Amino acid sequence: MFTLIKRLMTLLIFGSMLHTTLLSAKEYSNIELMELAGQQRMLSQRIAKDYFYINKGVNVSKATKQLKNSLQTFNKSQQILSKNIKDDEIKNMLMFVDMSSDDFTSIVKQPYSLDNAALILDLSESMLEGNQYVVDALKEKVKAHNSSLVDIAGRQRMLSQRIAKYYISYQAGIKDKNSIVQMQEAVQDFTTANNLLMVNKTNTPAINTEIKKVDRLWKIVYKFYLNIEKGGLPIIVYNSTDDIMKKMNKITKMYVQLEK
Repeated sequence: MFTLIKRLMTLLIFGSMLHTTLLSAKEYSNIELMELAGQQRMLSQRIAKDYFYINKGVNVSKATKQLKNSLQTFNKSQQILSKNIKDDEIKNMLMFVDMSSDDFTSIVKQPYSLDNAALILDLSESMLEGNQYVVDALKEKVKAHNSSLVDIAGRQRMLSQRIAKYYISYQAGIKDKNSIVQMQEAVQDFTTANNLLMVNKTNTPAINTEIKKVDRLWKIVYKFYLNIEKGGLPIIVYNSTDDIMKKMNKITKMYVQLEK
């Protein structure tokens, strides 16, 4: 019996090692790397959003779990990008993003204060800007017809989380004019991009179906986000922006698949 258990454990360990090796051996196309860097844009905003929700005492359990998963996903994706991208300038930017991520991880362990909250906002902006640089740099290397659509749809994921970030950070004490302006710009940018995707002629019927789902939801909830100064709807904002993010993530990956 002991020998059988030992053999089973050996097989499980070997299988796990083989799975890890296969994952690390996967070759990524430039458009897949661009989509992954685009996902990092979203995570830079979602990580900060969850930090504020936790410290505001709203949706704490869900936000805590999501924050942990986001940090793990962000770090894993950074490793994939670093391993597969050979361009020195892009790799240098990835190193900068890594440093910002390390700083964020350090601050979230400290007691909440307005100073730390302001640092979190600044770091999320730096991480966003760095990952946008990576997306743009990879986009120049991608010859695929739908690279712009992957970029636009992927950016919608980020904007959904950016909206939630500024909504809750304002309620958590960062009550400055910039938060209101950034919220307004994010809502306008999302609306503009959504309209572009809605009328894109290369959409498949499946993509059109998914975009219409986003459009229906967006037309209901965007006014809630613009009421940032009034507040009072943090859970609705959290859940609706997460729903939009998931839908846009599916659409983004569908655009990637068009090139395969």
